Amino acid sequence: MNSWTTLVSPEALAEALGDDRLVVLDARFSLAAPEAGEAAYRRSHIPGARYAHLDRDLSGPRAAAGAGRHPWPDEADFIARLDAWGVTPAHQVVAYDDGDGAHAARLWFLLQALGHARAAVLDGGWARWSALGLPVQHDVPAPAPSAYGAAGFDRQRLLAADQVQAHLADGGLLIDARAAERFRGEVEPIDRKAGHVPGAVNRPYARNLAEGGAGAFKPASQLAEEFARLLDGRAPREVAVMCGSGVTACHHLLAMAHAGLQGAKLYTGSWSGWIEDPARAIAVGER
Repeated sequence: MNSWTTLVSPEALAEALGDDRLVVLDARFSLAAPEAGEAAYRRSHIPGARYAHLDRDLSGPRAAAGAGRHPWPDEADFIARLDAWGVTPAHQVVAYDDGDGAHAARLWFLLQALGHARAAVLDGGWARWSALGLPVQHDVPAPAPSAYGAAGFDRQRLLAADQVQAHLADGGLLIDARAAERFRGEVEPIDRKAGHVPGAVNRPYARNLAEGGAGAFKPASQLAEEFARLLDGRAPREVAVMCGSGVTACHHLLAMAHAGLQGAKLYTGSWSGWIEDPARAIAVGER
């Protein structure tokens, strides 16, 4: 089996099903109906897939100030989930969802930040898998628990609000992945304040997807060109990404990595964490 570190096609994943070195994780989720993704998984999923719930499995408790709506989980808690799913450092992990890949990308970046390089997202997700008529399973598997072992997140790639401010002061780039109207402060359907972090620039994460591609990403070469223009000579390590709660921003991290631009950082609390402190400045408009 090949080693996949960013994206994998449905056809390639289908060929690898049944390989004991592979673990597939279903990350379908809806903010509007938090249990709908798991219910859909229980009805039908990629053979052998385990279910990963955004709130329970891919986020931590909402305890720390500034953590936002989907706090970054503690290493021990996330490793416990990996153990329950039967994942070890030797496994190839593939995540998918039924949207545009953002929830699967959150799971991908959790693994990447843990140092688990052999993790990828199914390009086109469940929709493309289903459209191709590829195999599905209706019963829920019971994987044997594993022992992932000691591991820690790369904290240099995970920023808090004060680190974001220092990053901007040092000339770093902060990319906000939210829709343009939310960035400009014209609407805010989720959080209690509208606007953006002063100094941030906007690239909605949907721009990473091919037009009419059923949720598939643009070619790596095209993404490389687009991000090169945005980075304007900066190295990926000089870039941080954010969104509403640190989930859809991971779509940018995946797109950049697919384009060969590894090393960008995540503002984990993102906009929902930023506005927890009323003293922090808020900008509106294009910049």
